[in-house]
Amino acid sequence: QVQLVESGGGLVQAGGSLRLSCAASGRTTSSYAMGWFRQAPGKEREFVAATEWNVIITMYADSVKGRFTISRDNAKNTVYLQMNSLKPEDTAVYYCTGGRYAGSHFSWDNWGQGTQVTVSS
Repeated sequence: QVQLVESGGGLVQAGGSLRLSCAASGRTTSSYAMGWFRQAPGKEREFVAATEWNVIITMYADSVKGRFTISRDNAKNTVYLQMNSLKPEDTAVYYCTGGRYAGSHFSWDNWGQGTQVTVSS
């Protein structure tokens, strides 16, 4: 079983930056893919960014391309989401997720509890 714990959320003004972290523990595999989703009030959870083990393959939602960067430290089993040029529409609960990357496709098995990001205008 894998546990994912997010940190780094908070309140920031529009145009500011935040960095989210997610530490994985438990039965992760050597090829564990990790990513981020978010859910705003009244909306469905949506994909934000993902990376496979070597950070060679990364994917981003169009809405965050050029502003957000996903990275990871495999020695620490931790994935990061650097969020720059934040907008009020980025306000959401951000969830860390972990799973697999195969056949050019990510699939997700584990979820964190979420961390709130609020961007004020």
